[in-house]
Amino acid sequence: MSLPSLADRAIVLQAHAADWRAAVRLAGDALVDSGCTTAEYTEAMLRLVETHGPYIVIAPGLALAHARPGPEVRQDGLSVVTLAEPVEFGHAHNDPVSVVIGLAGVAADAHLSAVADLANAFNDSAAIQALARATNREDARAILEGRRVS
Repeated sequence: MSLPSLADRAIVLQAHAADWRAAVRLAGDALVDSGCTTAEYTEAMLRLVETHGPYIVIAPGLALAHARPGPEVRQDGLSVVTLAEPVEFGHAHNDPVSVVIGLAGVAADAHLSAVADLANAFNDSAAIQALARATNREDARAILEGRRVS
């Protein structure tokens, strides 16, 4: 699996977000806090949604916040934010969102590989619900790695 490691500082459980912007910002802040990106990367993630709409809402309840590789990315990184109350992104079929994954890649090929690995992790829609209910970081990691959580 080529997913970047998931630092403790990159996992935020049961957070409160007023709207989609705040939810994406939480995922971006977790990438910054874990040393993977600069704050400019978070702003780029927000701009992409503002420009292209809620395309990052890739499955019911799940958003994959990301931006293009660039100087704002210090190292490949992943963040996970679960929301205490789901928020609307404006997606016709997959709202509301309760899990926001932040993804940052130094190089385009690694970025695409990580997206594919995340898609595999969420092939089972129950994984999204399980992640939304995770109560600790180890369970969140296990779910992303495709391991069952008891």
